[in-house]
Amino acid sequence: MDDTVGSLTKVQKSIITGKLLGDGSLRRRKNTLLEINHSNKQKDYVFWLYEKLKSYVLTPPKLRKSGKNRFSYRFTTRSLPELNVFYEDYYSQKEYKTIPRNLKLDPLILAVWFMDDGSKDRDSVYFNTQQFDLEDQSFLLKKLTELGLEGSLNKDKIYFRIRLYKRCVKRFNTLTEPLIIESMKYKLLL
Repeated sequence: MDDTVGSLTKVQKSIITGKLLGDGSLRRRKNTLLEINHSNKQKDYVFWLYEKLKSYVLTPPKLRKSGKNRFSYRFTTRSLPELNVFYEDYYSQKEYKTIPRNLKLDPLILAVWFMDDGSKDRDSVYFNTQQFDLEDQSFLLKKLTELGLEGSLNKDKIYFRIRLYKRCVKRFNTLTEPLIIESMKYKLLL
């Protein structure tokens, strides 16, 4: 599963894609870097990401104070030409992050996306996709059907997010549970 394609492995590409569907962000000058930033509660997740990407990182995650009593762990990759294609796919069409139409989901992408931006509520699984416009969210719903997952857009206050149908939760767990790190399994609806 960790075969190298170019200089990023398939696993690394899937992790980066999952991060970009979630909270990950890219910055670019000549080349592109990926920024990882999560609350102190998700420290284990940040260090797991670091372990998977550390060949492209100069310094390990650092604890940062971001507000009066808010702490987070953060790291960035080096600026890399290998990440330029991600920037072009996710940022070149508009001034904000968009979903590339060449997106192909796999279970690892889905698991990282869920660890980043997923949640549960009683009998449903959600992806907090409020940052994407309705066209991108509809496209993501279509891509999820390719993995046997169906859902709808669910209004959360004034924005929409993706909610998987109850009948798809078991399939979602089958695809993602083995890939979700222990400290993040609390998000699953088991």
